[in-house]
Amino acid sequence: MKPNIEELRKKYMENPPEGLTSQDIRNMSEDALLDMDYFLNDDELDDEFGEDGFYIF
Repeated sequence: MKPNIEELRKKYMENPPEGLTSQDIRNMSEDALLDMDYFLNDDELDDEFGEDGFYIF
């Protein structure tokens, strides 16, 4: 399921991540925008491993 790219682009153009400008976001490819969104929200995906991270026993 691919999120609506234009909604995502608008979200980050209105409030760009540190080190980026609205112009940077405007010029990003769809894949780069999706990758950035994934890595910025990666901590939300790690809940199943707890606060301390993932361990192999």
